[in-house]
Amino acid sequence: MLKRISRVFTLLAFVLVVTQPVFAQWGIGADYEIRDKDPKNGFGVRVDRQIKLPLPLVHLGTRAHFSYFNEDNNFDINNPSGSFSYSREIKNYDFGIALLGGVSLGLIEPYVGLGLGSETVDLNYKDVSNLPSDQQDQYQDGNKSKVFYNGFFGAELSPIPLLNPFIEYRFSHFNDPFKINKETVKTSNGRLIFGVMLRF
Repeated sequence: MLKRISRVFTLLAFVLVVTQPVFAQWGIGADYEIRDKDPKNGFGVRVDRQIKLPLPLVHLGTRAHFSYFNEDNNFDINNPSGSFSYSREIKNYDFGIALLGGVSLGLIEPYVGLGLGSETVDLNYKDVSNLPSDQQDQYQDGNKSKVFYNGFFGAELSPIPLLNPFIEYRFSHFNDPFKINKETVKTSNGRLIFGVMLRF
């Protein structure tokens, strides 16, 4: 199923890239991202290409994006089996591609989109001291990657030429991408994104 979706995205992205309409526009952006799960704060970059359609005020586009989250914490644990301490570093990064569409309403451009991506989590434990032997398996370094699909909606502002601040909400899910409903959104991993785009 994911292969079928990937082929559709690849075909549409190819069509948008090779066509050269008069009103094509590139954008490069950076953002700050807030989410519920740890690490909670991160940064992202994105590149997109918008194509103005013959329909008034309407545009379609493709996007590639990358996000990075990092957190380093120290823990002191006291329990009946003894006391111990450790440091934990979490590195979480994801990247993906998406199709999006929007409309131009004066200085504001609302948009929606849907995409596919991959997320990787690196978990590293350091400075482990006095760890009980029966708990050593719980504090092992690890690495895990998984494919997800995401949906998003947001809006860009264009108060001045070239620089467009934006706000976006994106939710990611790791199940069947053809089953998007209210429960899917409730159980997804959401993030609030603030950033700025340079358009040329």
